[in-house]
Amino acid sequence: MNVPASEKGLPSIGDYYSATQLRADRWSALRECVESLRLKGVDGRSGQRLVQTAEKLFQSLAPIESYWAFPGHAAFEHLRRLLETRNIDDLSISVRRVARALTSGAYRRRHIPLGADEIDSEDYEDESAISPEARALGRPYFEVMIVDSVNEHQERFLRNALHRARRPEDPFHYEPVVVPSVEDALIGILFNHNVQAVVVRPGLVLKSHNELPLLKKYLDTLGTEGEVEHITPSEYGPEACRLIARMRPELDAYLVTDRSAEEIAGLDLGRCRRVFYNQEDFMELHLNILRGVGARFKTPFFTALKEYSRQPTGVFHAMPISRGKSITRSHWIQDMGAFYGPNIFLAETSATSGGLDSLLEPRGPIKEAQDMAARAFGSKQTFFATNGTSTCNKIVVQALCKPGDIVLVDRDCHKSHHYGMVLAGAHVVYMDSYPLHQYSMYGAVPLREIKHQLLKLKAAGKLDKVRMVLLTNCTFDGIVYNVQRVMEECLAIKRDLIFLWDEAWFAFARFNPTYRQRTAMDVANTLRECLRTPETAEAWEKQQKELEGADDETILNTRLVPPPDARVRAYGTQSTHKTLTSLRQGSMIHVNDQDFKGEVEQAFHEAYMTHTSTSPNYQIIASLDVGRRQVELEGFEFTQRQVESAMSIRRAIATHPLLLKYFKVITAGDMIPEEYRESGVSSYYETDQGWTDIANSWTTDEFVLDPTRVTLAVGGTGWDGDTFKTKILMDKYGIQINKTSRNTVLFMTNIGTTRSSVAYLIEVLVEIAKELDELLDDASKMEKRSFENRVSALVEHVPPLPDFSHFHPAFRYGDDTPEGDIRAAFFLAYDEEKCDYIPLDDKLQTRLEDGEELVSTSFIIPYPPGFPILVPGQVISPEILSFMRALDVSEIHGFRADLGLRVFTKEALKGFSCREP
Repeated sequence: MNVPASEKGLPSIGDYYSATQLRADRWSALRECVESLRLKGVDGRSGQRLVQTAEKLFQSLAPIESYWAFPGHAAFEHLRRLLETRNIDDLSISVRRVARALTSGAYRRRHIPLGADEIDSEDYEDESAISPEARALGRPYFEVMIVDSVNEHQERFLRNALHRARRPEDPFHYEPVVVPSVEDALIGILFNHNVQAVVVRPGLVLKSHNELPLLKKYLDTLGTEGEVEHITPSEYGPEACRLIARMRPELDAYLVTDRSAEEIAGLDLGRCRRVFYNQEDFMELHLNILRGVGARFKTPFFTALKEYSRQPTGVFHAMPISRGKSITRSHWIQDMGAFYGPNIFLAETSATSGGLDSLLEPRGPIKEAQDMAARAFGSKQTFFATNGTSTCNKIVVQALCKPGDIVLVDRDCHKSHHYGMVLAGAHVVYMDSYPLHQYSMYGAVPLREIKHQLLKLKAAGKLDKVRMVLLTNCTFDGIVYNVQRVMEECLAIKRDLIFLWDEAWFAFARFNPTYRQRTAMDVANTLRECLRTPETAEAWEKQQKELEGADDETILNTRLVPPPDARVRAYGTQSTHKTLTSLRQGSMIHVNDQDFKGEVEQAFHEAYMTHTSTSPNYQIIASLDVGRRQVELEGFEFTQRQVESAMSIRRAIATHPLLLKYFKVITAGDMIPEEYRESGVSSYYETDQGWTDIANSWTTDEFVLDPTRVTLAVGGTGWDGDTFKTKILMDKYGIQINKTSRNTVLFMTNIGTTRSSVAYLIEVLVEIAKELDELLDDASKMEKRSFENRVSALVEHVPPLPDFSHFHPAFRYGDDTPEGDIRAAFFLAYDEEKCDYIPLDDKLQTRLEDGEELVSTSFIIPYPPGFPILVPGQVISPEILSFMRALDVSEIHGFRADLGLRVFTKEALKGFSCREP
């Protein structure tokens, strides 16, 4: 017999990673509980138990509901009174309507009557089930947070005043929610994802009286506790605006003050859009709120494209598919038209007229859309790309580097960077990431290694040639750099160093307060401010005296302070299509370079022209425009849910005894060595301790692990990562993933991941584990031994990852520093007479171990793990060959198994030197 959830023990608040999940589950449990009360009655032992459960549920929901406009404080208290008076029939109707409206999102579309005497005949259809056309016709809903310590009568007055300002022609619909204090405002904007605007009034107080730990932890996210302790009451309003901008910079803030409005307006108020003096003109406030949201809602290019598609035109230019003519007139490809629908073809054109724009020379809606993207992502300039981030990387490298420039490169970065170095002719210093041998993956490049290479180049008199540091943030496996520390310490060695941060998998990070502090654009803006302060100048001067005459070891062990005249020069490339809403290959280049206008702009324009098609896909550009709108208005909500989904996966696996027999979630402690985790945080969830507060680690640690990436060790199943991905997850269960290593698979949650998707994944893993249990239970002794051998080979006998060896002297410019000219090696290999093929066998292994020097002609990239283990001009080490021979992967780019390794002949190397003119 199934026991209703209402009669089971409720999950502890500590079981929930977020208050959002707690809220959803508590309303669901309350509905079940009240339904059971209606059927069984309140008398008897069972009835009393149910009443007590309902009271506990109301008690746990009370502090949470104070931050939401629906159902609202008054309605919530009305429901509690119905329980107190034992009016269970009316309570059941009202709670059911609230729970269904919250689950379906119906409250966003219409008024939800809660009284039992009010008829509510409309369906509670889930938003996702409503047609896009119907949803597009509705008015988007949001909530406005009013910060003011008022009594119930005054609160009702504020609500009614804003309600009276509404007009039928308003493009959006909103509901106000009133909170009393600065801390409540901060909790509210970090908890209630519906909030799009905050009105800060003069009656607010500082401290929150809400003691629910799950809500209090939102305050700890950015460590605001100490910051608001010592401010005076007159500063509460301006400080609230500043903190709102810091935590959620996309929100609009409006400050109402009884101080001199002119004086207040001159202060730093974050993103405060308007200051009102003793504001009682609610219509003006209402119009400003709508105007502010409308500014983010606007999509210049997407709107222009829609308008173009509605225009009657005669097509006398390229593209027969434009306006769909070549399809509608066809007898044989009507199925294509039926599949895609007419709009995509009506919006296809090769013309830049009719209200459209040119991606190569944008002056109209594309330019405006790019400027809005720059605002959203915190850059100074943003450029759209329709060829993916591979092209973005090559554009930036070509724009910034010329032949002879030295670039420090993360060796296991994406192959587009390596090819960019070939195109630019840069001399490359490859830096090794710390290895994770047991999982056949690399971590990230330690700051000590970056500083070491810079100091070595400085000692050799080559620091003036060093142009750029290129790093992947975050890595495919989720390792995230301390971007600010890297930039500060590197600028302390070379004050005009350029940074290219490959954030292909990190575009979503801007819209989560915890993540944002480790993004290129946010750090660049922070550094611009910090470098101008007298504190920075004082700290730099003090450190210069302390380090006078210091050796390299001392400098390596010191946290360096950047000079106040350092130039902030940061570039970020992002695959919008990978982690946000965009059609495939939709990407962006974000620029925050103080010298862009004077030094780089023309070269950047030429590089952009070089790599960008003259026939870019307008649908991709439109999707980038719409994707920007989405993240400005709901990116915070979606990224929060994305993290919650990943944390749910961690907890579900960690608490399931059967899953633990065959699987293990790889923790931060497994993927990041202890010396890079100053906070000591090693796991995000432990069965005996519950959830770990990760805020401190994201502030202090050299590396952190992105929680949205869940790496699962599958070696215990006897299947390697590639087999588990292809044969089990994809072929059998239809679960798609991207990344595997020899004994791991990577599950990435994204802004589209649902709780149902998480539940299905856990169901699948449990089913796999059960099948393995049954298989081993019926296995013979020899079959069990075979299984154990396979597990041992995957878990214990993993081939060590090789380090980068070195470039051959023919492609180097000296013996004192490691940079190499991969462009020279790359094009030397075009001559087949200078190349040879050598089989991968024991003989070759012996030759290398005996000291013979063989040099690769090309990039060798195994999938997985997906990074080059050889580049043109690199000497092949015995360790690299051993690793290649141990790989059992389906593809190795640049390697022909029928011929062997392609290497330079000895004659070719003897007769060539990149140092010759």
